[in-house]
Amino acid sequence: MQTETSVLVTGGAGFIGANFLLRMVPKHPDTRFVCLDRLTYAGNAMNLRAIEDAANFHFVQGDICDTALLGGLFEEHGFTSVVHFAAESHVDRSIEAPLAFARSNVEGTVALLEAARQAWPEDAAGAGDRYRFVHISTDEVFGSLGDSGQFDEATPYDPRSPYSASKAAADHFARAYFHTYGLPVVLTNGSNNYGPFQFPEKLVPLVISNALDGRAIPVYGTGENVRDWLYVKDHCAALEAVLRRAPPGETYLVGGDSEARNIDLVERLCDLVDAVEDRPEGYSRDLITFVEDRPGHDHRYAIDFSKLEAELDWQPEHDLTDGLRATVDWYLRHPDWLEAVRDDSYRDYYARQYSEA
Repeated sequence: MQTETSVLVTGGAGFIGANFLLRMVPKHPDTRFVCLDRLTYAGNAMNLRAIEDAANFHFVQGDICDTALLGGLFEEHGFTSVVHFAAESHVDRSIEAPLAFARSNVEGTVALLEAARQAWPEDAAGAGDRYRFVHISTDEVFGSLGDSGQFDEATPYDPRSPYSASKAAADHFARAYFHTYGLPVVLTNGSNNYGPFQFPEKLVPLVISNALDGRAIPVYGTGENVRDWLYVKDHCAALEAVLRRAPPGETYLVGGDSEARNIDLVERLCDLVDAVEDRPEGYSRDLITFVEDRPGHDHRYAIDFSKLEAELDWQPEHDLTDGLRATVDWYLRHPDWLEAVRDDSYRDYYARQYSEA
């Protein structure tokens, strides 16, 4: 029997998707949440243990490119909303394997849009708040900023990596489905996320993990690249507001109001780990190893989220100090999770790129 509201969450076993489901499933017991995840290296069913037995939660292992699977799921569950997280997201991997990113991020998004179009009524965009397709994207589609300025919803696209190019293409398809078919699509472009359950190929958990192990902490170039850092739980609160209240066809940028150079972020994380581990001052900083910069490395990202604040009454609740402290605390309290995701393929992948301490 279908509940009145049924939400498909793609990539829900990944970092941001899992945090979103852990927030939404207990908060909205009358809404059914179906997680579709292929469980690649970055998707982990362990992330969903706290809700796996919830009456309003159902997990399906599968590929968003599988059109027959998508059609069957829409028919079985009668989805009224889609929250689309599923994506290959690591820039380094996109440089090594761009076709995999085109398949997952572009073909997969189009398959999902088409499944929703086939299942929903032609006037879905005008059916009040009943239907919504939330497409989660990245600020990387806008390219690189200089030392001043911010991205906003009118910033032209200028992707610089296979990853950001694939997300830009997916964004364009999502908007095209709104304009061509009237599909009730809403887009969000978020800045760099950090927090619990992030796979340790990304900068924040990699620094924490390697600092704990006494391994080299790689930093590209001289660490001068600047990012706006968004605590994942703040991001999920923004996405809830978008899902529930955003008008179809709109785009919202989501940022943390927390710019930092990579080297400054790394040093802060090193100091936090050392303080918790009761190590001598500067112990983990000595593990920092500067490595050759990657091709097309954007200099700076910064987000103007004033539209989201004004229209949906959202702003981040965590500053960078509180967010980093909470993140370090989470990883230190979950060593079993960290060890489980750091398998041999992960270690081999980084051993090919970075020298050991």
